[in-house]
Amino acid sequence: MTSLWLPRHLALIGNDEGWQAPLITAADINPIIESLDLWDMWPLALPDGSTAEISDGELWMVLSAPRLEDPDQRHDCARIRLLLRKEAQWIDCGNLLPDGFSPGTREWSGSAIYDKVDGVVTLFFTAAGRPGDPSRRFEQRLVQTSGRLTLSGKLPAVIDWSPPVESVTSDGAHYVRTDTPPAEPGLIKGFRDPGYFRDPRDGGQYLLFTASLHGSPQRYNGVVGLARCISADPSDWALLPPILSADGVCNEMERPHLLYRNGAYYLFWSSQSSVFSPNVAACPTGLYGMVAPSVFGPYLPLNGSGLVIGNPTTAPTQAYCWWVTPDLRVHSFIDRWGTLAVGAGAPGGRATKPFGGTFAPALRLCLDGDNASMVNLPSD
Repeated sequence: MTSLWLPRHLALIGNDEGWQAPLITAADINPIIESLDLWDMWPLALPDGSTAEISDGELWMVLSAPRLEDPDQRHDCARIRLLLRKEAQWIDCGNLLPDGFSPGTREWSGSAIYDKVDGVVTLFFTAAGRPGDPSRRFEQRLVQTSGRLTLSGKLPAVIDWSPPVESVTSDGAHYVRTDTPPAEPGLIKGFRDPGYFRDPRDGGQYLLFTASLHGSPQRYNGVVGLARCISADPSDWALLPPILSADGVCNEMERPHLLYRNGAYYLFWSSQSSVFSPNVAACPTGLYGMVAPSVFGPYLPLNGSGLVIGNPTTAPTQAYCWWVTPDLRVHSFIDRWGTLAVGAGAPGGRATKPFGGTFAPALRLCLDGDNASMVNLPSD
């Protein structure tokens, strides 16, 4: 059965500072690539979910775009960039995929798995739009491709990519199809953000993704979708019903991912304050989560409400798109940062606050059953 995220859960969000992330300041703005804005990052992981060790460091994928006068337009030209994290330094390794390789017009978020035995990287990502389509559509497809990691050059690279194929397509039954005209901001329908997970109990392989509930009468109808690999072919996926629904509550549950810890399955996702229904309690932009005894649920909200980490009330747009690694580090990017005088600018201050476009300071979680809290992160 699909678990539900309900208004009564969100009503439990308190005004205490326990969920509020530390304030981001100018000292935290450290661009990695001067000419590019970066956002939505994920690590190259082993099939068990742990971050792979490559060249005495870690490889990360991140969305990138040229620095634009309007940073919100970055989504229209996004490319996946490859970064090497070594000794607390970030080293640019260039675009991950060749020019013109993606079947879309933009490359959006996903996940990546590394097989140490044969050196193969499997990338799951979102292909947005279609080449040759002049309209600014929000069609999204879950795409995968595999390449060979090479360490023979000055920097790591992935070469010899296989032709990209759709992992699974929206069925128009459980999930809304996204090959529709553009929607207004906050109400865009989703079929994106594939996140790979292998169940340590039985070896089952799954893809989680951001989607929208088909047949819902609600304008806000976000769900976390699920597909399962059904054969030895790593591109043979079967679409399953959603594992979590926020129908009537929230429109976008972005970049869902699972962690297995102490016999429990922790599901995390990110949502912005602007994508919650006006009929529910006010919710901060933040990292949300639930816990269950199996991949399929039933899922219960962490901390009663589901809120794990939120932007501080004085800087409600400072960071976004949190990703939790198995060591419980939490990574995100700096969005519209800084506090804003009351009454100035657009709602939430997005139009008048500077865009960070780089990694935010990492945080760390403590998980104890259905409770989640932030703890101090030792310096590297």
